[in-house]
Amino acid sequence: MAGLIKWRNSDSRKLSSAREGEEVKLIGWIFTKRVHSNKVFFMLRDRYGYVQLVGDADKLGKRFSEVADIPVESAVAVVGWVKRDPRAPGGVEVHIKNIDVVAKAEVWPITPSVAKSPDSMFDLRHLTIRGPKSRAILLARSALVQSAWEYFIKNGYVLITAPTFITSAVEGGATLFELKYFDKKAYLTQSSQFYEEAAICVFEKVFVIQPSFRAEKSRTRKHLTEFLHIEAEVAFADHEDIMDIEEELLKYIVNRMEEIVPDEIKYVRGKGLPDVDSRFERISYDEAIELLQRKGVEIEWGEDFGADEERVLSMEFDKPFFVYGFPVSTRSFYHMDDPRRPEVTLSSDLMAPMGYGEITSGGQRIHDYKYLIEKIKRMGLNPEDYGWYIDIRRYGMPPHSGFGMGVERVLRWLLDLPHVRDATLFPRTPTRLYP
Repeated sequence: MAGLIKWRNSDSRKLSSAREGEEVKLIGWIFTKRVHSNKVFFMLRDRYGYVQLVGDADKLGKRFSEVADIPVESAVAVVGWVKRDPRAPGGVEVHIKNIDVVAKAEVWPITPSVAKSPDSMFDLRHLTIRGPKSRAILLARSALVQSAWEYFIKNGYVLITAPTFITSAVEGGATLFELKYFDKKAYLTQSSQFYEEAAICVFEKVFVIQPSFRAEKSRTRKHLTEFLHIEAEVAFADHEDIMDIEEELLKYIVNRMEEIVPDEIKYVRGKGLPDVDSRFERISYDEAIELLQRKGVEIEWGEDFGADEERVLSMEFDKPFFVYGFPVSTRSFYHMDDPRRPEVTLSSDLMAPMGYGEITSGGQRIHDYKYLIEKIKRMGLNPEDYGWYIDIRRYGMPPHSGFGMGVERVLRWLLDLPHVRDATLFPRTPTRLYP
Protein backbone atom coordinates (compact mmCIF):
# COMPACT_ATOMS: atom_id res chain seq x y z
CA MET A 1 0.00 0.00 0.00
CA ALA A 2 3.02 2.26 0.29
CA GLY A 3 2.82 3.37 -3.34
CA LEU A 4 -0.97 3.77 -3.48
CA ILE A 5 -2.09 6.86 -5.33
CA LYS A 6 -3.92 9.13 -2.92
CA TRP A 7 -7.62 9.58 -3.71
CA ARG A 8 -7.35 13.37 -3.63
CA ASN A 9 -5.08 13.28 -6.68
CA SER A 10 -7.52 11.26 -8.78
CA ASP A 11 -10.45 12.77 -10.66
CA SER A 12 -11.47 11.57 -14.11
CA ARG A 13 -13.16 14.91 -14.81
CA LYS A 14 -9.72 16.52 -15.12
CA LEU A 15 -9.01 14.48 -18.24
CA SER A 16 -11.19 16.75 -20.36
CA SER A 17 -8.66 19.56 -19.88
CA ALA A 18 -5.52 17.42 -19.87
CA ARG A 19 -2.93 17.88 -22.62
CA GLU A 20 -2.12 15.19 -25.19
CA GLY A 21 0.64 13.05 -23.75
CA GLU A 22 0.23 14.42 -20.20
CA GLU A 23 0.84 11.92 -17.41
CA VAL A 24 -2.16 11.37 -15.12
CA LYS A 25 -2.98 9.30 -12.06
CA LEU A 26 -6.32 7.57 -11.53
CA ILE A 27 -7.92 5.20 -9.07
CA GLY A 28 -11.14 3.29 -9.50
CA TRP A 29 -12.64 -0.05 -10.48
CA ILE A 30 -12.37 -2.09 -13.67
CA PHE A 31 -15.90 -1.97 -15.06
CA THR A 32 -15.35 -3.87 -18.32
CA LYS A 33 -12.44 -5.60 -20.03
CA ARG A 34 -11.65 -6.61 -23.63
CA VAL A 35 -8.45 -8.33 -24.71
CA HIS A 36 -7.37 -8.20 -28.38
CA SER A 37 -4.08 -9.97 -29.15
CA ASN A 38 -1.48 -7.46 -27.99
CA LYS A 39 -3.83 -4.92 -26.40
CA VAL A 40 -6.20 -4.87 -23.43
CA PHE A 41 -8.98 -2.32 -23.11
CA PHE A 42 -10.39 -1.51 -19.68
CA MET A 43 -13.28 0.76 -18.79
CA LEU A 44 -12.34 2.34 -15.48
CA ARG A 45 -15.14 3.57 -13.21
CA ASP A 46 -14.54 6.19 -10.55
CA ARG A 47 -16.75 8.54 -8.58
CA TYR A 48 -17.20 10.87 -11.57
CA GLY A 49 -17.66 8.56 -14.53
CA TYR A 50 -15.90 6.22 -16.94
CA VAL A 51 -12.48 6.34 -18.59
CA GLN A 52 -11.09 4.01 -21.24
CA LEU A 53 -7.68 2.56 -20.40
CA VAL A 54 -5.48 0.96 -23.03
CA GLY A 55 -2.72 -1.50 -22.18
CA ASP A 56 -0.23 -2.15 -24.97
CA ALA A 57 1.99 -5.25 -24.87
CA ASP A 58 4.88 -3.29 -26.38
CA LYS A 59 4.81 -0.79 -23.52
CA LEU A 60 3.93 -3.16 -20.66
CA GLY A 61 6.38 -5.85 -21.71
CA LYS A 62 6.43 -8.88 -19.43
CA ARG A 63 3.59 -7.42 -17.33
CA PHE A 64 1.08 -7.53 -20.20
CA SER A 65 -0.34 -10.98 -19.41
CA GLU A 66 -0.59 -10.07 -15.72
CA VAL A 67 -2.43 -6.86 -16.56
CA ALA A 68 -4.71 -8.62 -19.04
CA ASP A 69 -5.74 -11.08 -16.31
CA ILE A 70 -6.97 -8.39 -13.89
CA PRO A 71 -10.58 -9.39 -13.04
CA VAL A 72 -13.56 -7.12 -13.60
CA GLU A 73 -14.48 -4.99 -10.53
CA SER A 74 -10.96 -5.08 -9.12
CA ALA A 75 -9.89 -1.79 -7.54
CA VAL A 76 -6.81 -0.41 -9.26
CA ALA A 77 -4.38 2.51 -9.24
CA VAL A 78 -3.22 3.65 -12.67
CA VAL A 79 -0.50 5.90 -14.07
CA GLY A 80 -0.76 6.65 -17.76
CA TRP A 81 -0.60 9.11 -20.66
CA VAL A 82 -3.53 11.02 -22.12
CA LYS A 83 -4.47 10.37 -25.74
CA ARG A 84 -7.29 12.09 -27.59
CA ASP A 85 -9.66 9.69 -29.34
CA PRO A 86 -13.21 10.65 -30.40
CA ARG A 87 -14.30 7.00 -30.07
CA ALA A 88 -13.52 6.93 -26.33
CA PRO A 89 -15.94 8.18 -23.61
CA GLY A 90 -15.43 11.91 -23.35
CA GLY A 91 -13.07 11.79 -26.31
CA VAL A 92 -10.12 10.84 -24.10
CA GLU A 93 -8.38 7.58 -23.25
CA VAL A 94 -5.43 6.81 -21.01
CA HIS A 95 -2.60 4.55 -22.13
CA ILE A 96 -1.30 2.57 -19.20
CA LYS A 97 2.25 3.16 -17.99
CA ASN A 98 1.70 1.27 -14.75
CA ILE A 99 -1.30 -0.33 -13.04
CA ASP A 100 -1.43 -1.79 -9.54
CA VAL A 101 -4.24 -3.95 -8.21
CA VAL A 102 -5.33 -2.45 -4.90
CA ALA A 103 -8.07 -5.04 -4.24
CA LYS A 104 -8.51 -8.03 -6.54
CA ALA A 105 -12.08 -9.11 -7.29
CA GLU A 106 -13.34 -12.66 -7.52
CA VAL A 107 -15.37 -13.88 -10.50
CA TRP A 108 -18.25 -11.42 -10.97
CA PRO A 109 -21.53 -13.21 -10.12
CA ILE A 110 -23.92 -11.07 -12.17
CA THR A 111 -24.33 -13.13 -15.32
CA PRO A 112 -26.80 -12.42 -18.15
CA SER A 113 -29.24 -14.95 -16.68
CA VAL A 114 -29.08 -13.30 -13.25
CA ALA A 115 -29.66 -9.89 -14.85
CA LYS A 116 -32.97 -11.11 -16.29
CA SER A 117 -34.42 -11.72 -12.80
CA PRO A 118 -35.41 -8.58 -10.81
CA ASP A 119 -35.52 -10.60 -7.57
CA SER A 120 -32.02 -11.96 -8.14
CA MET A 121 -30.75 -8.49 -8.97
CA PHE A 122 -32.16 -7.11 -5.72
CA ASP A 123 -30.74 -10.07 -3.78
CA LEU A 124 -27.39 -8.87 -5.14
CA ARG A 125 -28.20 -5.20 -4.68
CA HIS A 126 -24.94 -4.67 -2.80
CA LEU A 127 -23.22 -5.39 -6.12
CA THR A 128 -25.76 -4.28 -8.73
CA ILE A 129 -25.59 -0.68 -7.51
CA ARG A 130 -22.26 -0.57 -9.34
CA GLY A 131 -24.05 -0.77 -12.69
CA PRO A 132 -24.24 2.42 -14.80
CA LYS A 133 -28.01 2.80 -14.54
CA SER A 134 -28.14 2.30 -10.76
CA ARG A 135 -25.19 4.65 -10.41
CA ALA A 136 -26.95 7.33 -12.46
CA ILE A 137 -30.22 6.94 -10.53
CA LEU A 138 -28.51 7.20 -7.16
CA LEU A 139 -26.52 10.27 -8.23
CA ALA A 140 -29.80 11.84 -9.36
CA ARG A 141 -31.30 10.97 -5.98
CA SER A 142 -28.41 12.71 -4.25
CA ALA A 143 -28.97 15.77 -6.43
CA LEU A 144 -32.69 15.76 -5.55
CA VAL A 145 -31.94 15.81 -1.83
CA GLN A 146 -29.23 18.45 -2.29
CA SER A 147 -31.67 20.62 -4.25
CA ALA A 148 -34.35 20.38 -1.58
CA TRP A 149 -31.80 21.26 1.10
CA GLU A 150 -30.68 24.30 -0.89
CA TYR A 151 -34.25 25.50 -1.35
CA PHE A 152 -35.01 25.40 2.35
CA ILE A 153 -31.75 27.04 3.45
CA LYS A 154 -32.07 29.80 0.85
CA ASN A 155 -35.59 30.52 2.09
CA GLY A 156 -34.73 30.79 5.79
CA TYR A 157 -35.78 27.36 7.05
CA VAL A 158 -34.01 25.71 9.96
CA LEU A 159 -33.00 22.05 9.75
CA ILE A 160 -34.08 19.92 12.70
CA THR A 161 -33.77 16.22 13.47
CA ALA A 162 -36.76 14.42 14.92
CA PRO A 163 -36.83 11.14 16.89
CA THR A 164 -37.12 7.80 15.13
CA PHE A 165 -38.63 6.13 18.23
CA ILE A 166 -42.10 7.47 18.99
CA THR A 167 -44.97 6.65 21.33
CA SER A 168 -48.05 7.54 19.26
CA ALA A 169 -49.24 7.42 15.67
CA VAL A 170 -49.12 10.35 13.30
CA GLU A 171 -50.76 8.78 10.26
CA GLY A 172 -52.78 5.98 11.83
CA GLY A 173 -52.12 3.01 14.06
CA ALA A 174 -52.56 0.40 11.33
CA THR A 175 -49.29 1.40 9.64
CA LEU A 176 -47.03 1.48 12.71
CA PHE A 177 -44.00 -0.76 13.20
CA GLU A 178 -44.13 -1.75 16.87
CA LEU A 179 -40.99 -2.57 18.87
CA LYS A 180 -39.85 -3.00 22.46
CA TYR A 181 -38.07 0.02 23.90
CA PHE A 182 -36.51 -1.35 27.07
CA ASP A 183 -39.60 -2.08 29.22
CA LYS A 184 -41.94 0.10 27.14
CA LYS A 185 -43.77 -0.16 23.84
CA ALA A 186 -42.54 2.12 21.06
CA TYR A 187 -42.95 2.56 17.32
CA LEU A 188 -40.88 3.62 14.32
CA THR A 189 -41.84 7.09 13.18
CA GLN A 190 -44.28 7.56 10.32
CA SER A 191 -43.50 11.27 10.09
CA SER A 192 -41.58 14.02 11.88
CA GLN A 193 -44.53 16.38 11.66
CA PHE A 194 -45.43 16.61 15.36
CA TYR A 195 -41.87 17.51 16.33
CA GLU A 196 -41.68 20.07 13.54
CA GLU A 197 -44.85 21.68 14.86
CA ALA A 198 -43.21 22.10 18.26
CA ALA A 199 -40.10 23.55 16.63
CA ILE A 200 -41.88 26.24 14.59
CA CYS A 201 -42.60 28.07 17.85
CA VAL A 202 -38.82 28.57 18.05
CA PHE A 203 -37.74 28.86 14.42
CA GLU A 204 -40.95 29.71 12.48
CA LYS A 205 -39.92 27.63 9.44
CA VAL A 206 -38.35 24.18 9.79
CA PHE A 207 -37.59 21.12 7.67
CA VAL A 208 -36.33 17.58 8.02
CA ILE A 209 -34.86 15.08 5.56
CA GLN A 210 -34.85 11.70 7.25
CA PRO A 211 -36.39 8.22 7.01
CA SER A 212 -40.01 7.47 7.82
CA PHE A 213 -41.56 4.02 8.20
CA ARG A 214 -44.98 2.73 7.19
CA ALA A 215 -46.13 -0.84 7.91
CA GLU A 216 -48.28 -0.87 4.79
CA LYS A 217 -48.68 -4.22 3.09
CA SER A 218 -49.43 -2.50 -0.20
CA ARG A 219 -47.52 -4.20 -3.00
CA THR A 220 -47.68 -1.46 -5.58
CA ARG A 221 -45.03 0.23 -7.68
CA LYS A 222 -45.12 3.28 -5.39
CA HIS A 223 -44.91 1.87 -1.84
CA LEU A 224 -41.90 1.27 0.38
CA THR A 225 -41.94 0.41 4.08
CA GLU A 226 -38.95 2.72 4.66
CA PHE A 227 -38.54 5.89 2.64
CA LEU A 228 -36.71 9.20 2.75
CA HIS A 229 -39.10 11.92 3.83
CA ILE A 230 -38.70 15.63 3.09
CA GLU A 231 -41.03 17.46 5.47
CA ALA A 232 -41.57 21.11 6.31
CA GLU A 233 -43.77 23.10 8.69
CA VAL A 234 -44.35 26.84 8.51
CA ALA A 235 -45.80 29.12 11.20
CA PHE A 236 -48.28 31.85 10.22
CA ALA A 237 -49.06 29.97 6.99
CA ASP A 238 -52.43 28.78 5.69
CA HIS A 239 -53.29 26.01 3.26
CA GLU A 240 -52.88 28.18 0.17
CA ASP A 241 -49.44 29.23 1.37
CA ILE A 242 -48.23 25.67 1.79
CA MET A 243 -49.42 24.64 -1.68
CA ASP A 244 -47.42 27.56 -3.09
CA ILE A 245 -44.35 26.38 -1.16
CA GLU A 246 -44.72 22.79 -2.38
CA GLU A 247 -44.93 24.03 -5.96
CA GLU A 248 -41.89 26.29 -5.54
CA LEU A 249 -39.89 23.47 -3.98
CA LEU A 250 -40.65 20.96 -6.73
CA LYS A 251 -39.81 23.47 -9.45
CA TYR A 252 -36.54 24.33 -7.72
CA ILE A 253 -35.65 20.64 -7.41
CA VAL A 254 -36.30 19.92 -11.09
CA ASN A 255 -34.40 22.94 -12.40
CA ARG A 256 -31.46 22.41 -10.04
CA MET A 257 -31.18 18.69 -10.82
CA GLU A 258 -30.88 19.58 -14.50
CA GLU A 259 -27.84 21.65 -13.55
CA ILE A 260 -26.21 19.12 -11.21
CA VAL A 261 -26.69 15.79 -13.01
CA PRO A 262 -27.70 16.44 -16.65
CA ASP A 263 -25.74 13.47 -18.01
CA GLU A 264 -27.18 11.02 -15.48
CA ILE A 265 -30.72 12.22 -16.19
CA LYS A 266 -30.29 11.73 -19.93
CA TYR A 267 -28.70 8.32 -19.41
CA VAL A 268 -31.75 7.08 -17.49
CA ARG A 269 -34.56 8.95 -19.28
CA GLY A 270 -33.02 9.49 -22.70
CA LYS A 271 -34.00 13.15 -22.37
CA GLY A 272 -34.32 15.93 -19.80
CA LEU A 273 -36.69 16.06 -16.82
CA PRO A 274 -40.43 16.78 -17.16
CA ASP A 275 -41.48 20.37 -17.76
CA VAL A 276 -42.73 22.01 -14.55
CA ASP A 277 -42.50 25.69 -15.47
CA SER A 278 -46.22 26.45 -15.79
CA ARG A 279 -48.44 26.95 -12.73
CA PHE A 280 -49.74 23.69 -11.28
CA GLU A 281 -53.47 23.23 -11.78
CA ARG A 282 -55.59 22.88 -8.62
CA ILE A 283 -58.75 20.78 -8.67
CA SER A 284 -61.10 19.97 -5.82
CA TYR A 285 -61.67 16.50 -4.43
CA ASP A 286 -65.24 16.82 -5.73
CA GLU A 287 -63.97 17.41 -9.26
CA ALA A 288 -61.57 14.49 -8.93
CA ILE A 289 -64.38 12.15 -7.85
CA GLU A 290 -66.52 13.23 -10.81
CA LEU A 291 -63.61 12.66 -13.20
CA LEU A 292 -62.95 9.18 -11.80
CA GLN A 293 -66.60 8.23 -12.02
CA ARG A 294 -66.72 9.37 -15.64
CA LYS A 295 -63.75 7.09 -16.27
CA GLY A 296 -65.71 4.13 -14.88
CA VAL A 297 -63.96 3.95 -11.50
CA GLU A 298 -66.25 2.68 -8.73
CA ILE A 299 -65.67 5.28 -6.01
CA GLU A 300 -68.06 7.31 -3.88
CA TRP A 301 -67.66 10.72 -2.30
CA GLY A 302 -65.93 10.31 1.08
CA GLU A 303 -63.59 7.50 -0.01
CA ASP A 304 -59.84 8.03 -0.14
CA PHE A 305 -57.80 7.46 -3.28
CA GLY A 306 -55.74 4.30 -3.59
CA ALA A 307 -52.95 3.63 -6.04
CA ASP A 308 -55.42 2.60 -8.77
CA GLU A 309 -57.53 5.74 -8.41
CA GLU A 310 -54.44 7.95 -8.39
CA ARG A 311 -53.16 6.29 -11.53
CA VAL A 312 -56.41 6.84 -13.44
CA LEU A 313 -56.74 10.41 -12.20
CA SER A 314 -53.17 11.45 -12.93
CA MET A 315 -53.31 9.96 -16.44
CA GLU A 316 -55.61 12.89 -17.28
CA PHE A 317 -52.81 15.41 -16.68
CA ASP A 318 -49.44 16.06 -18.29
CA LYS A 319 -48.14 18.39 -15.55
CA PRO A 320 -48.15 18.12 -11.73
CA PHE A 321 -51.45 19.16 -10.16
CA PHE A 322 -53.06 19.55 -6.73
CA VAL A 323 -56.19 17.87 -5.44
CA TYR A 324 -57.53 19.83 -2.48
CA GLY A 325 -60.43 19.64 -0.03
CA PHE A 326 -60.27 16.00 1.04
CA PRO A 327 -63.16 14.83 3.26
CA VAL A 328 -62.63 14.69 7.01
CA SER A 329 -63.06 10.91 6.89
CA THR A 330 -59.97 10.51 4.70
CA ARG A 331 -57.54 12.66 6.74
CA SER A 332 -55.79 12.43 10.09
CA PHE A 333 -57.15 14.23 13.14
CA TYR A 334 -54.70 17.13 13.01
CA HIS A 335 -56.04 18.52 9.71
CA MET A 336 -58.11 21.67 10.09
CA ASP A 337 -61.68 21.41 8.86
CA ASP A 338 -62.69 23.98 6.27
CA PRO A 339 -64.77 26.56 8.19
CA ARG A 340 -66.80 27.24 5.05
CA ARG A 341 -67.50 23.55 4.53
CA PRO A 342 -66.89 21.47 7.68
CA GLU A 343 -67.18 18.08 5.96
CA VAL A 344 -63.86 18.67 4.14
CA THR A 345 -60.39 19.61 5.34
CA LEU A 346 -57.88 22.27 4.40
CA SER A 347 -55.61 19.65 2.90
CA SER A 348 -54.23 18.63 -0.47
CA ASP A 349 -52.11 16.14 -2.37
CA LEU A 350 -49.68 17.12 -5.07
CA MET A 351 -49.97 14.56 -7.85
CA ALA A 352 -47.39 13.67 -10.49
CA PRO A 353 -48.96 13.27 -13.93
CA MET A 354 -49.10 10.39 -16.40
CA GLY A 355 -50.16 7.74 -13.90
CA TYR A 356 -47.63 8.36 -11.12
CA GLY A 357 -49.99 9.87 -8.54
CA GLU A 358 -49.35 11.45 -5.15
CA ILE A 359 -45.84 12.70 -4.36
CA THR A 360 -46.57 15.17 -1.56
CA SER A 361 -49.35 15.55 0.98
CA GLY A 362 -49.98 18.63 3.08
CA GLY A 363 -52.39 21.04 4.61
CA GLN A 364 -53.25 23.39 7.44
CA ARG A 365 -52.94 22.00 10.98
CA ILE A 366 -55.29 22.63 13.89
CA HIS A 367 -53.67 25.24 16.14
CA ASP A 368 -56.48 25.74 18.68
CA TYR A 369 -56.21 23.72 21.92
CA LYS A 370 -59.92 22.99 22.50
CA TYR A 371 -60.63 22.41 18.83
CA LEU A 372 -57.85 19.80 18.60
CA ILE A 373 -59.10 17.89 21.65
CA GLU A 374 -62.63 17.92 20.30
CA LYS A 375 -61.55 16.54 16.92
CA ILE A 376 -59.38 13.85 18.48
CA LYS A 377 -62.38 12.64 20.45
CA ARG A 378 -64.67 12.96 17.45
CA MET A 379 -62.39 10.62 15.50
CA GLY A 380 -62.50 8.00 18.28
CA LEU A 381 -58.98 8.63 19.59
CA ASN A 382 -57.76 9.21 23.14
CA PRO A 383 -56.36 12.72 23.85
CA GLU A 384 -54.08 11.23 26.52
CA ASP A 385 -52.12 9.51 23.74
CA TYR A 386 -51.18 12.92 22.36
CA GLY A 387 -50.43 14.80 25.56
CA TRP A 388 -47.37 16.89 24.66
CA TYR A 389 -48.62 17.46 21.10
CA ILE A 390 -51.85 18.94 22.43
CA ASP A 391 -49.99 20.86 25.13
CA ILE A 392 -48.05 23.06 22.69
CA ARG A 393 -51.41 24.56 21.64
CA ARG A 394 -51.68 26.15 25.09
CA TYR A 395 -48.60 28.31 24.64
CA GLY A 396 -48.87 30.56 21.62
CA MET A 397 -49.29 28.14 18.73
CA PRO A 398 -50.13 30.25 15.64
CA PRO A 399 -51.96 29.08 12.54
CA HIS A 400 -49.54 26.88 10.61
CA SER A 401 -49.27 24.46 7.72
CA GLY A 402 -46.92 21.79 6.47
CA PHE A 403 -46.32 18.94 4.04
CA GLY A 404 -44.34 15.78 3.43
CA MET A 405 -42.65 14.72 0.19
CA GLY A 406 -41.46 11.19 -0.55
CA VAL A 407 -38.04 11.31 -2.22
CA GLU A 408 -38.39 7.93 -3.92
CA ARG A 409 -41.81 8.73 -5.38
CA VAL A 410 -40.59 12.04 -6.78
CA LEU A 411 -37.50 10.43 -8.25
CA ARG A 412 -39.50 7.58 -9.77
CA TRP A 413 -41.65 10.10 -11.61
CA LEU A 414 -38.79 12.38 -12.65
CA LEU A 415 -36.71 9.54 -14.08
CA ASP A 416 -39.67 7.48 -15.34
CA LEU A 417 -38.62 4.43 -13.31
CA PRO A 418 -40.70 1.22 -13.40
CA HIS A 419 -40.78 0.79 -9.60
CA VAL A 420 -40.13 2.96 -6.55
CA ARG A 421 -37.63 0.39 -5.26
CA ASP A 422 -35.31 1.41 -8.12
CA ALA A 423 -35.10 4.88 -6.57
CA THR A 424 -33.30 3.91 -3.36
CA LEU A 425 -30.02 2.25 -2.38
CA PHE A 426 -31.38 -0.77 -0.47
CA PRO A 427 -35.19 -0.90 -0.76
CA ARG A 428 -37.44 -2.12 2.02
CA THR A 429 -40.81 -3.57 1.01
CA PRO A 430 -43.25 -6.00 2.65
CA THR A 431 -41.28 -8.85 1.04
CA ARG A 432 -37.72 -7.48 1.11
CA LEU A 433 -35.51 -7.04 4.17
CA TYR A 434 -32.24 -8.24 2.56
CA PRO A 435 -29.58 -7.13 1.90
